[in-house]
Amino acid sequence: MLETIQRESVISFPMLGGLEINPPAYFTVFGRPVYFYGVLIGIGFLLGILLCAKRAKRFGLTEDNVYDAVLWVIPCSILGARLYYVAFRLDYYLDHLDEFFAVWNGGLAIYGGVIAGILAVALVCRRKKIPFFAMLDDLTYGLLVGQIIGRWGNFMNREAFGAETDIFCRMGLTAPDGTTVYVHPTFLYESLWNVGVLAFLLWFEKKGKLRFDGQCLTLYFLLYGIGRFWIEGLRTDSLYIGSTGIRVSQALSLVLVIFAAAILLWKRKQGYREEDLYVNRVNAPAVILPPEEKEEQEPPQSGQGPDSSPGEGANKEGDYDG
Repeated sequence: MLETIQRESVISFPMLGGLEINPPAYFTVFGRPVYFYGVLIGIGFLLGILLCAKRAKRFGLTEDNVYDAVLWVIPCSILGARLYYVAFRLDYYLDHLDEFFAVWNGGLAIYGGVIAGILAVALVCRRKKIPFFAMLDDLTYGLLVGQIIGRWGNFMNREAFGAETDIFCRMGLTAPDGTTVYVHPTFLYESLWNVGVLAFLLWFEKKGKLRFDGQCLTLYFLLYGIGRFWIEGLRTDSLYIGSTGIRVSQALSLVLVIFAAAILLWKRKQGYREEDLYVNRVNAPAVILPPEEKEEQEPPQSGQGPDSSPGEGANKEGDYDG
């Protein structure tokens, strides 16, 4: 029932006085369709990149460091998100090979994008000698911006909604035959949840509470994982692990929450040092020694040490005459 009315449905919100919206899935440019799903994801990427570049100095990075990374992260993330989604619906796509890369119809799994993106960052940072975890912390903000905006691409596609409900914030889907069902607007739940996660991270960093490189990403895994675990349980289009009935995103969210909590507890027990943050090492003031101390610390020149005789400097292989 829900699947059949998905694309053609008119959207309504009873909590907004029955406001009805019928957004088109695409518009045309020179006769070719341009899908709003892709446009919104592109806008999300662009704004996310600008935010990361603006905040790069807070992590001891430069804008060029960010651009070097995102040049590879964006295509790798999109490819990873699609392959992840297809992998858990392989039977369908083997029978519909022409839809394998039809991302404009939806079908990008955020966890696949995150995994591929982290791998791409690792390779770029290693080659460019950029601090890996500091870069991940900065890119976490861009990731959240992309998710916040990208979820509205699901709205345009009438996808990523939940089961039927009569909750006050329900969303109505009305088919051409006039049949209406009310569902959880889970795309909206996740977008708003990510706004909260982003606001928390900005506040956390502004208050100077960051203690180690990778903490922003770890907090993202913890907080986003909690929200996604709950929201995924409401959705009707989840990916499942085979025929187990276990939702892939719920299982992975639970693993990430446990992992992130363990990392945070371990780091707290281990204790923090100022040099655990790359930005502190970059901005550490240079130590200028007084002239007398500088002279004491300079190593003696060859042949001029306190125990050297005037002729000792010449007694080296190649200088000895006989």
